[in-house]
Amino acid sequence: MGVTSLFPILRTPDLARLSRFYETAFAATVTYRYAHEGADVYVALAVGGGALGIGLDSDVTPGDPIAVWLYVDDADVAYTVALAAGADSVAEPENLPWGERVAQVRDPDGNLLYLATPSAE
Repeated sequence: MGVTSLFPILRTPDLARLSRFYETAFAATVTYRYAHEGADVYVALAVGGGALGIGLDSDVTPGDPIAVWLYVDDADVAYTVALAAGADSVAEPENLPWGERVAQVRDPDGNLLYLATPSAE
């Protein structure tokens, strides 16, 4: 058996808000919606060349059960756009020893996001 693809699923008590955040901050597009009793309970998003699922879960509490690594064209720009969309800063963009420029933010539910691009140096 081989893995053909994978993607993270974020759980949130406010699906519409978190989906809007990823659509605004990272130009994500909804590729699939699943509704129950007339309301979305799951969405799949295309984000760049990857995929992200977001599921409605009224019992979830903020924490660090998952971190999402996003490769972006420009970590500095992505960091600024994410903050403007409602993210909280964890670490400003910096060049790291392995040759990437990386910033860290938390989305509106507190999920840790790494925003990375190859270093210019």
